[in-house]
Amino acid sequence: MSSVNAVSARATEQGVWRAMFTDPRSKAFGRWVAVINFWIFISCLTLALETVEPYATDHADWFRAVEYLAVAFFTVDYLSNLYLASNRVKYFFSFWGLVDLISIVPTYLAILNLTALQGGKVLRLMRVVRVLRVLKMAKMAVQSIADSVKSSNPIVTNLRIYFIALFSVMMISSTLMFYMEGSLYSAEHMAQGQAALDAHLLINPLPKDALPADAKFSPVDPISGNVIPEDKRFFTSIPAAMWWCIVTLTTTGYGDMYPVTFWGRVIGGATMLLGLVLFGILMNIVGKTIMVTLFGEQLDDKASQAEHEPSRDNVVRMLTQLQLINEGQATELKSLGAEEFKARVQRVTST
Repeated sequence: MSSVNAVSARATEQGVWRAMFTDPRSKAFGRWVAVINFWIFISCLTLALETVEPYATDHADWFRAVEYLAVAFFTVDYLSNLYLASNRVKYFFSFWGLVDLISIVPTYLAILNLTALQGGKVLRLMRVVRVLRVLKMAKMAVQSIADSVKSSNPIVTNLRIYFIALFSVMMISSTLMFYMEGSLYSAEHMAQGQAALDAHLLINPLPKDALPADAKFSPVDPISGNVIPEDKRFFTSIPAAMWWCIVTLTTTGYGDMYPVTFWGRVIGGATMLLGLVLFGILMNIVGKTIMVTLFGEQLDDKASQAEHEPSRDNVVRMLTQLQLINEGQATELKSLGAEEFKARVQRVTST
């Protein structure tokens, strides 16, 4: 008897585990999404703060602990989705599968401390890749659109999706801007450049009439070859780049901070275009809110159609009364998805 109970308990646990990753309608799925979103937000926050001194140096151990804990949750999420996928090879090479994988690999490579990965460029690239985790949050927000019909207030759902999209754009744009432009005049890069210049001047001294500034290293845009003057080195951290991103997204132009390198301007142009898209989405949500609040209109066409369309229970009850289906088929019909339900009803009524 105990063995039967153990098997039953194991089957129940597997059912909950499977629902947690594959059934958006289950409570377990919603709770796990909330947990993953929390750790995505925390990991993005620590990634930004790691670029601010002296916090990065004074709290390096705390940042590392948070990173490892977050990656542990992301690893469970990735391995579970891979194991439960109907086609594991397809999921592994899918866009979201690669995003999940790439977002955790850099941390494990850093833990292994491979000699080949100690170069500055490789490590900077690995840290940039971490921001891809925020795309997971955006994906989950898009998935929640399907459940917005069940929400008592779809406007709240749309606003939540909008702010998640805004956070995603701001995090990705700010991180890219910091690493593509700000890394050219980071403390590490400036120290390396000054050391190389000092070594060069030992062999080839400057003429006696040279200016003191000639012995000071100045970063150069690798694409255009233009020197980046000291008064235009704005992107000293990700939080600083976030201020630029907010201004760019809301005004579709530059404020007190602006990129001066080639790749910085490319990122700035893309951010402006995304700002237009986000502004259009926000105006649509605000317009619907005003129409509902001031004029009492329906939130969408589906709400008005629902008043005139028969409910699923009524359709199933009618088919049962007409003896087109039995009780078992009625129960099965109620558990089907919307599209499959319509197709099955059409098939039953046409026979």
